[in-house]
Amino acid sequence: MADYCAPLCDMRFLLNDVFRIPSRYAELPKLAGILDDGIADAILEEAGRITAAVVAPLNRSGDEEGCSWQDGKVTTPAGFPEAYRAYAQGGWPGVGGDPAFGGMGMPKVIAAQIEEMVNAANLSFGLYPMLTAGACLAIHMHGSEALKQAYLPPMHEGRWSGSMCLTEPQAGTELGLIKTRAEPGADAAFRLYGTKIFITGGEHDLTENIVHLVLARLPDAPPGPKGISLFLVPKFLVDADGRVGERNAVSCGSIEHKMGIKASSTCVMNFDGATGYLVGEPHRGLAAMFTMMNYERLGVGIQGLALGERSYQTALAYARERVQGKGPGGATAGKGADPILVHPDVRRMLLTMKALNEGGRAFSTYVATQLDIARYGSDAALRERAESLVALLTPVVKAFLTDMGLETTVHGQQVLGGHGYVREWGQEQLVRDCRITQIYEGTNGIQALDLLARKVGGSAGALCSLFTAEIRGFVDADADGLAEFADPLIEAVQQLEELTTWLLEQARTDPDALGAASVEYLHVFGYTAYAYMWARMARTALDLQGQDEFASAKLATARFYFARLLPRTASLIASIRSGSGSLKVDEAWF
Repeated sequence: MADYCAPLCDMRFLLNDVFRIPSRYAELPKLAGILDDGIADAILEEAGRITAAVVAPLNRSGDEEGCSWQDGKVTTPAGFPEAYRAYAQGGWPGVGGDPAFGGMGMPKVIAAQIEEMVNAANLSFGLYPMLTAGACLAIHMHGSEALKQAYLPPMHEGRWSGSMCLTEPQAGTELGLIKTRAEPGADAAFRLYGTKIFITGGEHDLTENIVHLVLARLPDAPPGPKGISLFLVPKFLVDADGRVGERNAVSCGSIEHKMGIKASSTCVMNFDGATGYLVGEPHRGLAAMFTMMNYERLGVGIQGLALGERSYQTALAYARERVQGKGPGGATAGKGADPILVHPDVRRMLLTMKALNEGGRAFSTYVATQLDIARYGSDAALRERAESLVALLTPVVKAFLTDMGLETTVHGQQVLGGHGYVREWGQEQLVRDCRITQIYEGTNGIQALDLLARKVGGSAGALCSLFTAEIRGFVDADADGLAEFADPLIEAVQQLEELTTWLLEQARTDPDALGAASVEYLHVFGYTAYAYMWARMARTALDLQGQDEFASAKLATARFYFARLLPRTASLIASIRSGSGSLKVDEAWF
């Protein structure tokens, strides 16, 4: 497999040129000055170094060895504990954490780039700090001051890690069905009883303590999702001085044997009267957990992007080296064959990968900026607008980036032909690892239904209009010299708006209309959102054209996206407009 190299040039292009993050964030009082003096560049440079040198080399060996379980203990693959300590020494688990509790204080837009790097280097490894960062966010936003003081500093430091315990055997998507219960105990603590499954990082040997955030029901809880509370349950109890004490009554019953991410421990966790502490208000646990989940869903989308980037780097290196066949104009003078990069179909696959990766990176960066504005903005109206965009775009960034991530990893495997199917080059592992991103943190079908039925339908189309109005505003403000990108972008926006109106009208008389169209609708939305990102990147590249090859390559990729990928929406729209009738078949016919 080709060595991983963080795409720092593209990240800097997005942060500094397209979205102008340093100047924009200088206007946010809580972030003013935090990115001055090249701090962001230095952080990204060092993150690129450690992920390439320390984390990436363990990707294949970690997959081959996997995690092991014996007598309740989970052992990660060789090298993982040492790599995690090195990662923690750099402060990376707390990159987005509050400095008051030992974090770096970086905004999400910076943390998102680091997430891409660590997940591209080694997705299994990246899941451990990702869950920790999400748990820290939930504790910071909803926990008591005592919980923050006791748990956030060692978690930001990387000495302790976190997990998110939601799913139960009978309760996956419908969390209102959970049975884990919490009974009041002494000293404001509770005793938790129940079993959770599919818990990423529920048990391992990387940190001295693991902090579980657990959804459970209090004795007086009303039925359904409104009766769920959130509890902090440490693996080891913590004394008044912050020292790790005796083992809590929480244990790992087994680990799953999976298709991919084999170096990430996916655990069955048993709570047998475990001591836990209420996070937030009683019966409001789901709202608190969604604080974490919205960030995690962006993070999962970034995982799909990251694996696509890793696959692209390997495929490109192979295509430049592998000599096979003659190009359309005949073989290069004096040679019997050419590198496969000269073949049009190989270029089609590589350009598809490049366009989807760079479009996805721009889109995830855009959503990260909205999360930052919603959290740190001083203007109430701007915060409310950003919160609305986050609500609308979270299911898109999770599902579309991971769907495109799988397509991209498969293209990368295909470029290598038979060598992509065997282990040597690592492409088959990327395909296997990427597959889970479409499933966990809410399957992509559920994300699509959330987008269309809840966000778009629930707002009578207003949320969609908020986003499309921004796109129209961009075109109106920057139309000069941008017609080759602006014209198809506006056409795509108009088609999305008309499709949205038509679907909401259909839903008035057909209860299956939205469910039947949701996945295709999300893809239409995703391709349109990427078109907006590509138009913004093209606008910036046009200003830089002639200065370097980077801008010329960016424009060429933008033209490929608009010519070869955005037209996919035509078939998706035709499928949606065929209606739900073809799905209404007798169950016995399956």
